Amino acid sequence: MKKPSKSFQDLPPIRVRREPPTIPEAVAAAQDLADDIEQQVEIAAGLIGLPPEAVREHVVAAAKVRSEAKPDRISERMPERIFTAASPSRAPRTVIVERRTRPPVVVERRGRPPIGRP
Repeated sequence: MKKPSKSFQDLPPIRVRREPPTIPEAVAAAQDLADDIEQQVEIAAGLIGLPPEAVREHVVAAAKVRSEAKPDRISERMPERIFTAASPSRAPRTVIVERRTRPPVVVERRGRPPIGRP
């Protein structure tokens, strides 16, 4: 006998648990999004839901630690690019990348059913 299917109206409402990020998580996210300390303070405070004054000391302390650990931050964001000099007689080459989709593979099982099962 087939079980009756439950509709969405019969199910209890979906409860979403909201956890604001911790202060170190918010500060790390703010550091990745902005370079300016004041912008980092605003971003971290907005993520946590606290006033900017409560977050400022954590952002400044994290900025000091990060600057001591990684003094060359520009190289972290923009990796070195290698340019090749093209001869003046040749125009730069154009590369076109196309993505082809393949038809789905359908595997049909042909053969005897396993022994011992009806």
